[in-house]
Amino acid sequence: MSDVLTLHAIAQLVPVGSHVLDLGCGDGELLDHLQKTRQCTGYGVEINDYNVIACVKRGVQVIQLNLDEGLNLFSDQSFDVVLQIDTLQNLRNARTMLRETARVGRVGVVSFPNFAHWPNRLSIMHGRMPVTRRLPFEWYDTPNIRVGTFADFESLARKNNLQIHDSFGLQDGKIIRWQPNLMAGTAVFKFQG
Repeated sequence: MSDVLTLHAIAQLVPVGSHVLDLGCGDGELLDHLQKTRQCTGYGVEINDYNVIACVKRGVQVIQLNLDEGLNLFSDQSFDVVLQIDTLQNLRNARTMLRETARVGRVGVVSFPNFAHWPNRLSIMHGRMPVTRRLPFEWYDTPNIRVGTFADFESLARKNNLQIHDSFGLQDGKIIRWQPNLMAGTAVFKFQG
């Protein structure tokens, strides 16, 4: 998460002093930011060896764990906030992990590439899978094994009895609340089980 404005928009969804679990935390940038600016505590979960080392170097507590194996390590409501920032679309068990996020945390925050963003739609209309700044990989080498939209997540939340407390899109560092399914490359949701 190298976009500073995106980092701040996500961080604002996390109450000051929260105990946070960051699933798929990458190099720990977000959790480090939350610890320094919002007095949060918590853990990152990451599978990649390089990213685990980067977290340790930042002073972020990290657990090396494959999220496809679930969150049995954590008890119900053991965190104030559970984050899945650009993680859900990479998981084989996305629906299960969404339920686990709601089980382990009092509040969940997810973000993912919004496949319904207008440039993506235009690309598909021209017969090609989109390659954009937000989706920089060709169809054959993308780490995204799931493609979803803002509207798809709303439907999935209903199916899982999740209450959405806030939702918006992010585009070029700006929060998009008007037609985010069309106008934003990233979908962001704050929800509760």
